[in-house]
Amino acid sequence: MRQVRDIWRLNGADNESTGHLGIIYLSWQLSSDDQMDSIASLQEQWHEFAEREAEEAFNSSLLYEGLQWVKEDLFIHMRLPTGKVKLLEGWLLELAHKHTTEWEQRFIDGLDKIASDSMEARLHVGVAVASNDSNTADGLVWYEVMKKAILHGQAADAMEHSMKRRAIDQIIHDRMIYPVYQPIVSLQQQGKIFGYESLSRTEDRSWFAGPMDLFLFAEKEGLTYTLDRLAREKAIDGCIPLAPDQKLFINVMAQIMEDPSFSPGQTLSLLEQHKLSPHHVVFEITERNSIADFGTVKKALEHYRSQGYQIAIDDVGAGYSSLQSIVELRPDYLKVDRSIVQNIHLDEMKEHILYTLIQLALKMDISVIAEGIELEEELAKVREMGVQYAQGYLLGRPAPFDTNKQ
Repeated sequence: MRQVRDIWRLNGADNESTGHLGIIYLSWQLSSDDQMDSIASLQEQWHEFAEREAEEAFNSSLLYEGLQWVKEDLFIHMRLPTGKVKLLEGWLLELAHKHTTEWEQRFIDGLDKIASDSMEARLHVGVAVASNDSNTADGLVWYEVMKKAILHGQAADAMEHSMKRRAIDQIIHDRMIYPVYQPIVSLQQQGKIFGYESLSRTEDRSWFAGPMDLFLFAEKEGLTYTLDRLAREKAIDGCIPLAPDQKLFINVMAQIMEDPSFSPGQTLSLLEQHKLSPHHVVFEITERNSIADFGTVKKALEHYRSQGYQIAIDDVGAGYSSLQSIVELRPDYLKVDRSIVQNIHLDEMKEHILYTLIQLALKMDISVIAEGIELEEELAKVREMGVQYAQGYLLGRPAPFDTNKQ
């Protein structure tokens, strides 16, 4: 095995080598409740397991430099070629994730049942890449990149988070989302399609199970506005040709409208390119969190309305969509959540709630859309109660525009 003493040659020919140095860092964070003798036994088993697996995985690679143990932390040293650090980090992330995820599970599975059941630990993994500066001693560069790898691996989910961040960056850069459209049907005009709600999808679900996961992660990473803008652009690009009297419902997070950088200017430009106008568009306000500043959102909405856009509030009756939002924002449409609509023909309380929303909407000159219609009985009940529009699998599943256009 090539140990660290063979890696760190502080002077000589190796010090003048070019390229980059990479580290994969692995550390078991054992619970303080575990017994000391149990910890020592687990660490001994981990040493043997990790050295065997790392040598088997990397020994044949020309990039592999060797292993180093610092107390109970393992550092796998790689000497990488010249290239962009971000690309090299991405490659090292994928390599580390491929092996260490499997190692963690196999190590736990290999323990006896008592040790496995009592072990409260997760494998922390971090990676780092640094330029091999010819003016800096090789050993010092290794030391710096090891520190970076430790910092990266401080959280147990650091590897997963980094892979998700890399995935969402690629999705945004390569515009890797596509729109599907679910019809919204008029209940007063014999099932005529009044409009479509645009929904975002991704081809690859390796890291995000669905659009909700993708947008929630974007929010955590400060990428909500960027992803939201991409979704809007894709929605407009994919809905052509929309009939002159049909509406396109585009989801917009309420928090986006609180951001001064949000502007419908780009949306307007896209609409004009496709010979559409703001009168075709309904901004469907989704509240992931309660609205902190109604004044800012109301001011923004007044500006959009003056240009011809309409407003809908989504998920009414569930989550953060409150009566205050309806009163303050004065939308053109209320989209009643499926939790209220589901089996409404069998639930008197749900019927009372919908009736109250309908009466409120009538007084405020707001149209009501019932979401999540899946049964003929649900459709019949909401039509009987005076709901103007309906949406759901019974009436049409989300699909590319040319597939479900009628």
